[in-house]
Amino acid sequence: MMLRRGFILFLPRLVGLLVVACCSMSIVYMLACTPKGDNQQLALPRVHSPAVKEGYEAILQEREEQHRNYMISLKKQIVQLKAELQGRTEQLKSVQNQYPDSLDIQLDHHKPEKAQANLLAFLRSQVDKAEVHSGVKLSTEYAAVPFESFTLQKVYQLETGLTRHPEEKPVRKDKRDELIEVIELAVGSLNKPDGVSKAKPRVYTASDFIEGIYRTEKNKGTLYELTFKGDAKHQFKKIVLFRPFGPVMKVKNENVNMADTLINVIVPLAKRANKFRQFMQNFREMGIQQDGRIHLTVVYFGKEQINEVKSILENTSKSANFKNFTFIQLNEEFSRGKGLDVGARFWKGNNVVLFFCDVDIYFTAEFLNSCRLNTQPGKKVFYPVLFSQYNPSIIYGHHDSIPSLEQQLTIKKETGFWRDFGFGMTCQYRSDFINIGGFDLDIKGWGGEDVHLYRKYLHSNLMVIRTPVRGLFHLWHEKQCLDELTPEQYKMCMQSKAMNEASHGQLGMLVFKQEIEMYLHRQKLSNKKT
Repeated sequence: MMLRRGFILFLPRLVGLLVVACCSMSIVYMLACTPKGDNQQLALPRVHSPAVKEGYEAILQEREEQHRNYMISLKKQIVQLKAELQGRTEQLKSVQNQYPDSLDIQLDHHKPEKAQANLLAFLRSQVDKAEVHSGVKLSTEYAAVPFESFTLQKVYQLETGLTRHPEEKPVRKDKRDELIEVIELAVGSLNKPDGVSKAKPRVYTASDFIEGIYRTEKNKGTLYELTFKGDAKHQFKKIVLFRPFGPVMKVKNENVNMADTLINVIVPLAKRANKFRQFMQNFREMGIQQDGRIHLTVVYFGKEQINEVKSILENTSKSANFKNFTFIQLNEEFSRGKGLDVGARFWKGNNVVLFFCDVDIYFTAEFLNSCRLNTQPGKKVFYPVLFSQYNPSIIYGHHDSIPSLEQQLTIKKETGFWRDFGFGMTCQYRSDFINIGGFDLDIKGWGGEDVHLYRKYLHSNLMVIRTPVRGLFHLWHEKQCLDELTPEQYKMCMQSKAMNEASHGQLGMLVFKQEIEMYLHRQKLSNKKT
């Protein structure tokens, strides 16, 4: 009785095992015997063929090899799928552990679609929390996260790392791979058909990439803004990407037409006619001849050298057929903030991009485009970090002669430094400058007014674009710190003066110049004896 009852209980299991075995054998038989397509199916030799045995063996061997390769391929795919599934599972677990309350991500293996949707929701929330679509209010000028800028060949960086190079080819593989991936993804996005236009689409390549900027908010992700050549002159394509510590997500793909965007360059000036002459040479070549969408406003303090300055301006106007300039004279003590404020408010035309500039600045036509692309009324203001030139007589003291100005303007640690403590050169729309309240006109003389304006923008909801640029240079000149300055201004002036002369190593060579000369003299005597 016991044996009969045990057999009855075991019978369903036995039937199940037999069914599974039969199914398995059927699947194996189908895999082994399913013929190829018409084009690939091999013809069996006829029975009466003289090479029947050899033919059958060759065909069976060939099919056996085909099936073996097919099984190997299936096994590889299974392994890859398992690894991908494991990776996704670990990723979801990590997100669930880190953000269990905000997104309520549940690792339900029976509902993978829901888990994936929750993960995507989290990644998109990272975009919303980051400073991508709008600026955030910041407490101090040190709270802004600066951008790094890059081209296909080089990265221009404020945080120079161990190399201490202000520009470099990215030597770290992770940085190089990161930027290559972003450029390739942007090119792919540009070449993706929009489904609207019937015209043959243009094919973009990496060579159409002009420059990009990027920055990482440590707890959110990395923002990339890439500029490509457009379909016509003065037209560009701008791609905004965001990596929320996961897959890169396209944020924006827009056409940017800067053909009619005028820049009003405002220069406050007192005396310094020779420097103004040098500035106008640069302005004529880059602003008038190469760019052409530019206005110049000179705010002059006092009367000394005014006729010489006017003559330089009029000669440039006649020789270049340039009429887009304004000359304003103020009979009062020089104040940089007052001059820029007066120049900005004097403009009576449509909303215009203001570029606050100094007479000892050299800019390129590429920088003027950067000025336009990184400003947007009610959205963004541009605070470029310029490259400040060291004293050429120190840098090139061992040369036979000092190179021309254009040859001196190279971005290397031996020739200058990123002036990341300066906020005087800035681009913004006039409407934003007026709405923010302009400059503090109580500040007199040198320094302080630019930091005050910068802090106003940081305290607003405007996004401040802070990045080193390759087309904006501060030309070296001897700096004089006057007794009339306040103690704070005098200290800032002296610090700027010290940093402007030369690099740490070059100054060290000057300090130890006598010791070095004594060493060389001893070496010379030693060589004579031998």
